[in-house]
Amino acid sequence: MQKKFITNLGFLLVLNFLIKPFYILGIDAEIINRVGAETYGVYFTLFNFSFLFNIVLDLGINNYSTTTLAKSEHLLPKFFSRLLSLKVLLLGIYVLFTLLMGLVWGYSNYEIKLLLLLVLNQGIVALIMYLRSNLSGVQLFFKDSIVSVLDRFLMIFICSVLLWGGFINKPFEIEWFIYAQTVSYCITLLLALFWVWKEAAFIKLKFDNIFSLAILKQSLPYALLVLLMSFYYRSDSVMLQKMLEDGSKQAGYYAQAYRFFEAGNMVAYLFAVLLLPIFSKMIKLNQSLVGIVDISFKIVFSGAIILSVMCFQFGEEILAWRYEDISSQSSALFSVLMFCFVCVSTTYIFGTLLTAYGDLKTLNILALSAVVINICLNLLFIPKWQALGSAIASLITQIIVSVSQIIICKNKFKFKTSFSTIAQFTGFIFGVFLIAYCTNLYFLNWTVALVFFALLSFTFALSIRMIPLRRMIQVIKYE
Repeated sequence: MQKKFITNLGFLLVLNFLIKPFYILGIDAEIINRVGAETYGVYFTLFNFSFLFNIVLDLGINNYSTTTLAKSEHLLPKFFSRLLSLKVLLLGIYVLFTLLMGLVWGYSNYEIKLLLLLVLNQGIVALIMYLRSNLSGVQLFFKDSIVSVLDRFLMIFICSVLLWGGFINKPFEIEWFIYAQTVSYCITLLLALFWVWKEAAFIKLKFDNIFSLAILKQSLPYALLVLLMSFYYRSDSVMLQKMLEDGSKQAGYYAQAYRFFEAGNMVAYLFAVLLLPIFSKMIKLNQSLVGIVDISFKIVFSGAIILSVMCFQFGEEILAWRYEDISSQSSALFSVLMFCFVCVSTTYIFGTLLTAYGDLKTLNILALSAVVINICLNLLFIPKWQALGSAIASLITQIIVSVSQIIICKNKFKFKTSFSTIAQFTGFIFGVFLIAYCTNLYFLNWTVALVFFALLSFTFALSIRMIPLRRMIQVIKYE
């Protein structure tokens, strides 16, 4: 299992490093510059608003499907047509419910128009994610990897033509960006559907009332977890827009920093995608989890620390390089959000392990606590510090969640923590900060300092085995 994880992770990382960072920092950042922080802030707020009710699209079916198929792959033909039919029904309910909530929330006609486009896109994405849960559940990681980046690859192509092709003489409109998403998602959906169809011998949609109710009952704990996580991940910008007079602009500044967070998050999320079915199968076979947890956590933690410290040290220069309109708080906001990334990356290991184990009660209690803490902190901090206050609220919430998950997993799975391990992690953190300080001190050009920081930090991680390269090579060779 460790060999399968390492080889597929390598393939996933190569694909995602080639495509997703360019999409986030190239295409998405350029669109923010073209339409302005305020207009993009409206889009970003509506996008997150549509995410708040995303649970209606899923109701925990994706996680349930992945964990169930990982343990019993032969169930795919039996489940697929029935579950896909249920997903289509939920899509219709989600669109109507979200638009209704948008009207209740007081959005304008223009905002409702954008929200309609966004919820339709969310519906297509939900179908893609369900199909991906089938591919990963039956261990077809190569095909799942292709599907995971295809939509972004298509977005890069379409938006590049719109932004720099010279075919359009008027200013870029945010609606074009949404339409480009729709086209990209539809093409990706068709490919994913074709691949799962071949595996499941799918013939036609078949809605089964009894089967659907049984599945929803079993997946309800997953659904509650997704709902709660959506609220404490996505409510920040929605609250910003409503609580401040210049809420849309503040949400736009938040989005600028959040896009860098999201670029890193897309890569860290790959660990959860791979580990959920692998953890599920290993738990069923009663195999030791120590090795794979150790390798995966060290890799994701090392990358998260290096990226976060880099953004802390060079945040002002990075934002000024990529964006035209930034606020006086942007650098601090950026740093805080990127330290959130360290916590979120940790949950992709330990939260995924608890999900695979089926301990949804603990996860839901933790997520509900996080929602309450996050909303209370936002209400307290947003009036004082605007977008920065929202980022601080998010950081405090994520620290509580990640530390709690580590402690729970340590106790539940009897993981041992030695003094040498604590010293290794602590030394790595201090070492990376020291490298950042020294490179910034000795190199006048910030881009040169950034490159040297990244190279030296990666080398340092290898030298103290935070990235256990030799062990990974041995696993690939001999397992």
